[in-house]
Amino acid sequence: MTRFLISAILLFSYITIGAQEVSQWRGPSRNGIYNETALMKTWPVGGPKMLWHFDGLGDGHSTAAVTGSGVYITGMTDGKGYLFALDQNGNLRWKKEYGPEWTESHFGVRSTPLVIGDRLYLFSSFGVLFCFNATNGNIIWTVDTFKEYGGRNITWGVTENLLYDGDVLYCAPGGRDASIIAVNRNTGKMIWKSKANGEKSAYCSPLLITLAKRKVLVTMMETSVHGLDASTGTLLWSYKHSTDPWVSPNTPVYNDGYLYCTSGYGLGGVMLNMSTDGTGVTKVWENSYLDPKMGGVIVLDGRIYGGGDRNRKIFCIDWKTGKEIYSLNQLAPCNVISDEGQLYVYSERGTVSLVKPEASSFNIISTFNVPLGAGTHWAHLVINNKRLFVRHGTSLMVYDINQN
Repeated sequence: MTRFLISAILLFSYITIGAQEVSQWRGPSRNGIYNETALMKTWPVGGPKMLWHFDGLGDGHSTAAVTGSGVYITGMTDGKGYLFALDQNGNLRWKKEYGPEWTESHFGVRSTPLVIGDRLYLFSSFGVLFCFNATNGNIIWTVDTFKEYGGRNITWGVTENLLYDGDVLYCAPGGRDASIIAVNRNTGKMIWKSKANGEKSAYCSPLLITLAKRKVLVTMMETSVHGLDASTGTLLWSYKHSTDPWVSPNTPVYNDGYLYCTSGYGLGGVMLNMSTDGTGVTKVWENSYLDPKMGGVIVLDGRIYGGGDRNRKIFCIDWKTGKEIYSLNQLAPCNVISDEGQLYVYSERGTVSLVKPEASSFNIISTFNVPLGAGTHWAHLVINNKRLFVRHGTSLMVYDINQN
C-alpha cells in the first residue's frame, strides 16, 4: 500500500469521525431554532401532508431524535421503557427494552435520545445512563447514577435531555455529594463529580456556554440556577430561582453575555449578565408573566417568544428590558420552536400552528389538529429534512413542510 493511499485513508477516517451526525434536544444549538430552508410559509387547510405515522409507542412525551440513518424515539408499555429505531419511512428497524420507566402521575418516558454518530445516549426517569449502539440497539454501557453517585429521584421522575461536548457527557443525578457529574461518553467512567449546592435536579436540560477563558455548564436545580466550570465541575456561581413545586424544565438561553432563565407556576424569568470569565452573574431584570412550564422559549432579533403556564398567553418580550411588547390570548400552554423566522407552536390543546411574529402582533397563519395518539401534548416539535415531527403520546406523525 502506497504512502499516499495510507494518508488518504487516514484523512478520510479523520473527516468521517469528525463529522459525526448529531441529533439532540431542541435542535443543533439546543435553543429551539432549526436551520432548514425553503419551508412552507403557509399550510393547506387541515395541515401539511402527513407522510407517515408510527403508532404503538406507549406512554410518554419524549421527542424524536432524527438523523440521516434513522428516527429514534422512546415509549413505555407496562412500566418498561423501550427505545424504537425507525427508518426514514417509518418502518420499525429494531426495538429495545432498557428498564423501568415512570408509572406514577404524568406517567411514561420523558427524555429525548441523544444521537452522536453510531451511538445513542439516554437518561431514564430512574437515573440510569445508557449508551446504545444506534445500529442494532445493543447496550454498550450503563451507569446507575442513583446507586453509584447517591442520586435522588424527584416528584415526577428524573427528566433530562443529555448534553455532550466532545467525549464528555453531562447530567444531574442530584446526589448530596454528586449533584452534577461528567462522564466519558465512550466508557461511562466518571470524569468529575460536583456537589455544587447539593441540590436535587429540577427537570432541566443543561446548556454549555463557550467563553474566551472557559466553558460554563449552566443548569437549573431545585432552588437555583448553577454555573459550573465544565472542565472541572467547580461551582462558579449560583442564583436563587425557585418555583413551588421545584420544577424548572426550560433550557436556559445565552446570547452575547446575557443568560435568560424561566420557569412555570407563575415564577417567570430572570435575565442575568454573566461576567466575561464566567465566574459570576448579576441580575438585569425579571418578570413573572412569561412562565412556560416546559415549553421553552425562542429568541429572535432581540425578542423572546414563548407561551405561559399560569399566564395562558403567548408572549413577545424585549430581550434587553424584559418588557412585554405584545401577547396573544391563544395557543398557550404550548411548546415552541422556530425556523426561517417563523414559530411552530404545539399547543397542549392538541393543535399545531404556524405563527409569524410581526412587529406589533402575532399572526397565526395556519393551524391543524393533531389527529392521532393519546395522552398529553407535551412532546416538543422537531424539524428535519423539511419534515415536521409531531409526537402525541402513543403516536409519532411526520408531515411534509417542503415548499416545493
